Amino acid sequence: MGTASSLVSPGEVIEDGYGGEGGEACVIPVEVKPKARLLRSSFRRAPRVIGASFKSTGSVDLECAAEYERLRKEYEIFRVSKNNEITSMQKKEAKLDEENKRLRAELQALQKTYQKILREKESALEAKYQAMERAATFEHDRDKVKRQFKTKEKEIQDLLRAKRDLEAKLQQLQAQGIQIYDLNDSDSDDNQTTVTAAGTQCDYWSGGVLGSEPSMGSMMQLQQTFKGPEFAHSLIDVEGPFANVGRDDWDAAVASLLQVSPHVPQALWSNTVRCYLIFTQETKPELDVFIQKHSPVLRKMCEGLGHFYLNVCFPEENAASYDVERKQEIERSSVCVLLVKSTVTSSVVEDCEEAFVKNPDGHPLVLYLRTEEDHTLTGPTRQLLERINAADKAAKVKVVDHSGSAEEGADLIYSQLEKVIKQELLCLEGADVDSKDSGIDEGREEDSGDVLWDLHDEQEQIESYQQACSSTSSQLGFQKYIDRLNDMIAAPPPTPPLLVSGGPGSGKSLLLSKWIEQQQKQSPNTLFLYHFVGRPLSTSSEPVLIIKRLTVKLLQHFWSISGLSMEPSKILEEFPRWLERLSARHQGNIIIIIDSIDQIQQAERHMKWLIDPLPVNVRVVVSVNVETCPQAWRLWPTLHLDPLSPREVRSVVNAECQSMELKLTKDQEKKLERHCRSASTCNALYVTLLARMIISSISGCSLEKSLEQCLQCQDTMSLYRLALKMTLNSLNTDRERHIMREILCLVCSSHNGVSESEVLDLFTELELPVLSSLLYRLNRLCIVTLRCGLIRFQHLQAWEAVRLEFLGGGSSSAAYREKLIQYFSQQLSPDRVTWRVADELPWLLQQQDDRTKLQLSLLNLFVSQNLYKRGHFSELLAYWQYVGKDKSSMATEYFDSLKQYEKSCENEDSMTKLANLYETLGRFLKDLGLPSQAVAPLQRSLEIRETALDPDHPSVARSLHQLAAVYVQWKKYGNAEQLYKQALEISENAYGAEHASVARELESLAMLYQKQNKYEQAEKLRKRSVKIRQKTARQKGHMYGFTLLRRRALQLEELTLGTDSADSAKTLNELGVLYYLQNNLDAAKLFLTRSLETRQRVLGPDHPDCAQSLNNLAALHTEKREYETAEDMYERALDIRKRALSPDHPSLAYTLKHLAMLYKRRGKLEKAVPLYELSLDIREKSFGPKHPSVATALVNLAVIYCQLKNHSDALPLYERALKVYEDSLGRSHPRVGETLKNLAVLSYEEGDFEKAAELYKRAMEIKEADPSLVCGNAPSRHSSSGDTFSLRGPAPLPQAPR
Repeated sequence: MGTASSLVSPGEVIEDGYGGEGGEACVIPVEVKPKARLLRSSFRRAPRVIGASFKSTGSVDLECAAEYERLRKEYEIFRVSKNNEITSMQKKEAKLDEENKRLRAELQALQKTYQKILREKESALEAKYQAMERAATFEHDRDKVKRQFKTKEKEIQDLLRAKRDLEAKLQQLQAQGIQIYDLNDSDSDDNQTTVTAAGTQCDYWSGGVLGSEPSMGSMMQLQQTFKGPEFAHSLIDVEGPFANVGRDDWDAAVASLLQVSPHVPQALWSNTVRCYLIFTQETKPELDVFIQKHSPVLRKMCEGLGHFYLNVCFPEENAASYDVERKQEIERSSVCVLLVKSTVTSSVVEDCEEAFVKNPDGHPLVLYLRTEEDHTLTGPTRQLLERINAADKAAKVKVVDHSGSAEEGADLIYSQLEKVIKQELLCLEGADVDSKDSGIDEGREEDSGDVLWDLHDEQEQIESYQQACSSTSSQLGFQKYIDRLNDMIAAPPPTPPLLVSGGPGSGKSLLLSKWIEQQQKQSPNTLFLYHFVGRPLSTSSEPVLIIKRLTVKLLQHFWSISGLSMEPSKILEEFPRWLERLSARHQGNIIIIIDSIDQIQQAERHMKWLIDPLPVNVRVVVSVNVETCPQAWRLWPTLHLDPLSPREVRSVVNAECQSMELKLTKDQEKKLERHCRSASTCNALYVTLLARMIISSISGCSLEKSLEQCLQCQDTMSLYRLALKMTLNSLNTDRERHIMREILCLVCSSHNGVSESEVLDLFTELELPVLSSLLYRLNRLCIVTLRCGLIRFQHLQAWEAVRLEFLGGGSSSAAYREKLIQYFSQQLSPDRVTWRVADELPWLLQQQDDRTKLQLSLLNLFVSQNLYKRGHFSELLAYWQYVGKDKSSMATEYFDSLKQYEKSCENEDSMTKLANLYETLGRFLKDLGLPSQAVAPLQRSLEIRETALDPDHPSVARSLHQLAAVYVQWKKYGNAEQLYKQALEISENAYGAEHASVARELESLAMLYQKQNKYEQAEKLRKRSVKIRQKTARQKGHMYGFTLLRRRALQLEELTLGTDSADSAKTLNELGVLYYLQNNLDAAKLFLTRSLETRQRVLGPDHPDCAQSLNNLAALHTEKREYETAEDMYERALDIRKRALSPDHPSLAYTLKHLAMLYKRRGKLEKAVPLYELSLDIREKSFGPKHPSVATALVNLAVIYCQLKNHSDALPLYERALKVYEDSLGRSHPRVGETLKNLAVLSYEEGDFEKAAELYKRAMEIKEADPSLVCGNAPSRHSSSGDTFSLRGPAPLPQAPR
């Protein structure tokens, strides 16, 4: 042990013996006494002597104490020193741990980087080898093309010389005044024929090249002829959807046509066949027999087809108290039936005046007249019948004259009504309804291919849009928001989704509806896809169904909608790819509007595609509540709806009061103005509801009292609860109040609402007049509405108010759900299930957490079939997951259930239904990704149909088609090809060679050949399929059916009756277009001529609308090959537009282009050149020099220069057009390929064969990479994961080797 002298002095540096850093020595207070040291030394030198003196003993004790003190201090010094060393070591250990972690993290990062670099190296090597292979292939093809050129060169030169000689002779004949036309000439010849610079037809260059603008010969402005963006409110859109028509634009015409006159009432109001029955006491026996005996039959027929049926009649004794309800029901009715004998009452006369005299063409009318020999008509009855006969100018009233018994009369009424419902309302054209096991599904599957979707969802969306548009909005000052929306939409791409935000009830839905309505009129070339989300947990808020509906709506505007996956995850994943592909091919812009997107279940997770960059011609607008908007979306461009100003509040209230002929006093107006100043009391919904509640009072005293009550409510929720209480107090009896509560609670507890007929079933003592009056009151107070035939809440706040007021915040919902479960369970039948049962029963059981009954309902095969065939695939899958079944166990359950059902099948009808069930199960399993399990049910379906029906029956072809689709998914292409060919043969034998079913089989075969790299065979089949689709589209009105087109035509024709007006002329023009598109050129000419004459009288001969009519007539004469008349009309239209429009107006460019094309067709190339040049100049000024539309004009002008043999002027135009197309549309766009073909022809004519071969090779690569309209495997440029996913389409490209 050392002494204190070994200690270091303070301030000295201590060297660390462990390799660490040194530290400064600590100052330790230690006293060292020299005496103690001397004493200790003396004792050590001498031995101890026994018997020493006291003094010496004391000295020893003193020395021991000193030694003890010294040792203690040395120990203390040692302890402190070691503690310092331990602390230092701990710090070093912590530093080493941190350094170790850092080094490990860096090592892991380096390993990942190494793996990434390794993968990139492997990919680069693979790409290098592939590039080398392509280069070798290209060299081989180039050498081959060179040899072909050299071999054919002499022959081609001979042909060119011969052609020049023929052209010289032709010019001589034309100089003599003789015009010669090709009998096969058509408006779109610019796209079908490739003309070389010398004017020679060149068969070697297949496809349309020089006239590369689609429908270049068509005379139509329905859709823009470019693929790029045009959101800057170009004035092309001002002319409406029927500016100029042409046969090649039929697909676009139908799409635009269906957006015209959206408020023309359909014969079937809200998916319900409403039969309004007007009767007297003399004809009540016929009415009673009809209701008891025949109404259930009509109801079953309509429900089997997916519609509701309702008899509406008001007894004579209390009809006078339901004046408003009677008028409303007559307006909504699908068919009106008058049962009369000899006398009539005043209420009968009033109803007949409304239904038969004032609006005889509004709906089908049936007159049942019971005649007997001893009875004569009274004066009022005779006068009524005379007025009905005078109003029936078109002889549309169907008269049933009967003199027999009441039962026979009821039978006659039933037979007439059945015919009206089938042929005029449901447009079945005499189809055998009873033969269909699932109603609406069979007929629509043919048009939709393999895509299954629910028309009820679509009708719900249409009605949501129409109801929002019909609301009062002029007082809300929405125009400033509409202008801002237009400006935001016009922003240059890339543009993120636009956010419309506001509080609940601020008017977001109303704003979007008005904006869509305005945009559809001003921009008919734009495709609008909208979705209005309802309350949470309803079908309209299901994300998979929303995306699938938008995808199908998008695909409907193209020739095929097959290839859409039904699997939920794939639907969500594929939507951005479909949007990318179809937006690139859509001749116009696409705007997607989703209202209340924050109400969608897990919106942020399911709507991730909104984050990806959108295609250049696509815009998305969504609306959200400020409180529930996801944080990530708040960075998007936002349009916030401010509270209403006092002036707007006053105008809304005054408008509502004026509708009821009421007027508020000055004091009442001031009270309202003072009250509506906070954010919660000056939103659109609150003010509208407040005004409706105020005017619900009649006398001045009750008006003041009602106002005082309403002003005590400080938010919309409390106001709704007050409205419910006021409505209850206004009812006459406790029974009516109870029924109102029960109805609202049932609607609140249901999945999607309840129908009027279901309410009448549930409350047997309830009469329809009482129900109609109650629904009218609730509708006036913005509480409920009828949508798709179902009673639903108008607003989410109304639903919440009912839940709080009547259901105790939802705690009492279980009892009402149980009541609905009992009702819908009674509607189940062994062989038939309506869409309402399939929609409600499983959902209600799930909400009740009754897994056993839910599984039993799903094992009712017709429930599952109904859900699947209406496209509710995700919903069906979610139910099975809820009961705890995976895919395999679910398939086993279905198989067992089918085997049990098969034991009860005996006759042909039941065997047919069994085959349909097996087919549905097979398709369901295929969509689940279980092809091995899907084969067995599809084969069983095929066996049953071949045995029960006939081996050549069309249903057998459907089974073969579905089975082949499974083999394709299973990659057994040989088996699939054989089955597709068999299905094609059966379809051709059954329907003929030009049926839509044949087109579907051709598309499937083409897709199969495409997968096998048999491109030539696939292309032949695809071309044949497209021709069939085009023909059936003209005959049937595309996806919506010819019947809807015809009905719309008739409605538009009725609107033209009356005095001359600009609107009437517009309708005449649209009707002429309709007949034109139906190939009825004579009728089209009649209406277009009337439109022109009306416009000339009303607007003057120099108005731009007259130019529109002239354009359409010119297109019609071009179609009839009356070119001189067409040229004259085009020149007149051009003259009007030159004087009426600015020199750079885009519409003027279109007229120039069409007239130039007509000059070109007639051989007047010199007259066409300045028009093409002027059109190009206008487009450059309108859209800018880098717009695809400018590139199209460049190509058109280059074509003329080539035909004039001016190659030097054509070449720079082609090169500039190519550059614009590549920059705006991408290097792999079809337009780029067409322009490359043109350049290849031009290079060949100039003798540069090598360059021609290279250009042609690249053009062919682009063509092979984009084989069809909606298919292909090109990755999306606008999706974050576009390079890792390929769509399942009708003709996808083969997968690249990995």
